[in-house]
Amino acid sequence: MAIGRRGVLGGVAAGALALPAIGRAQGGGVKIGLVAVQTGPQAALGTQLRDGFLQGLKHLDGKLGGLAAEVVPIDDELRPEVAVTKVRAALERDKVDFVVGVVFSNILAAIMRPVTESGTFLISTNAGPSTFAGKGCNPFFFTTSYNNDQVHSVMGQVATDSRYGRVFVMTPNYQAGRDAVAGFKSRFKGEVVDEVYVPLTQLDFSAELARIAASKPDAIFTFMPGGLGVNLVRQYRQAGLAHIPFLSTFTVDEATLPAQQDAALGFYAAAPWAPNMDNAQNKRFVADFEAGYGYVPASYAAQSYDAAMLLDSAIRKVGGRLGDKDALRTALRAADFRSVRGNFKFGANHYPVQDFWLCQVAKRPDGRFQTETVRKVLENDIDPWAAECRMR
Repeated sequence: MAIGRRGVLGGVAAGALALPAIGRAQGGGVKIGLVAVQTGPQAALGTQLRDGFLQGLKHLDGKLGGLAAEVVPIDDELRPEVAVTKVRAALERDKVDFVVGVVFSNILAAIMRPVTESGTFLISTNAGPSTFAGKGCNPFFFTTSYNNDQVHSVMGQVATDSRYGRVFVMTPNYQAGRDAVAGFKSRFKGEVVDEVYVPLTQLDFSAELARIAASKPDAIFTFMPGGLGVNLVRQYRQAGLAHIPFLSTFTVDEATLPAQQDAALGFYAAAPWAPNMDNAQNKRFVADFEAGYGYVPASYAAQSYDAAMLLDSAIRKVGGRLGDKDALRTALRAADFRSVRGNFKFGANHYPVQDFWLCQVAKRPDGRFQTETVRKVLENDIDPWAAECRMR
């Protein structure tokens, strides 16, 4: 367990050392409240998110739309009440022009009203709950990630395409885990041979692994973020089950691979982006990110980098007139920037319309681990809640 914890948190120290000095914006500048968890075992994800946005600012010479940019860091501590207090301070005391970031959906839900009711644009770079994709869509809310349901549904489609008739499903026993199962089932046409929910504090998966071995499924589907995923992957390999295809979401990625290493080789993930995507913007982002921060970026970083580019394009379109909210919203909707993931545009609900990929864990010649694209599964996919959004 200690080894896994060091691996997952390894990026935190590297990111902190690489944190650049962002000068305080003067008159005519733009202030960004950057919400990124920096406390506890999930800080690695927040560090990825933070460093991705800062890499975007580096590529933009510290400016957004030609305006000097100041970042106001906000550690939400993965506590909704703390997030609300700190975000209110950023809005009222620091007078931030935008609030950007957020790893977890419960934090996003907590800060949504105080941010948007103040007439401030909130750009989520990871959390994408269905709550705000359908009837709860908001003219002051955008996300550069995805709707949460979509990524899990990708693996349901993969299982169907691969003609896996019998799949064992296992996720944590909380709302996001149950949402993951629902997303998977939405596109899976076969039989779920067992549906197992484990505590968020689970360390030992021996009982569940025995059930998998006994049921002899064609594949397993799992969503086990952070330390859960580190333990499951290592124990799955040790139990001799690697011959059963491992389909996952947020279980094997660049935030957990430093701890999982060889145990994760060949395992599958679903994502709208991977470090090896073959386009000029992505190649530049990955190369400069690794050079600057010393670790491989995950989707948390890539989506935050895109958020910086989105803001740059929108502020430039309105000539720096941050007070013209209607014009700024129109400029954000245009998404006139080059995304690291290739195809990207906003739907009517301000959630991306984009491609989703089946990815596989690989070991690079330099010894580092990353996920790499295998094939495109969904093209220009619109999230399932968009039709319920009345915002046009």
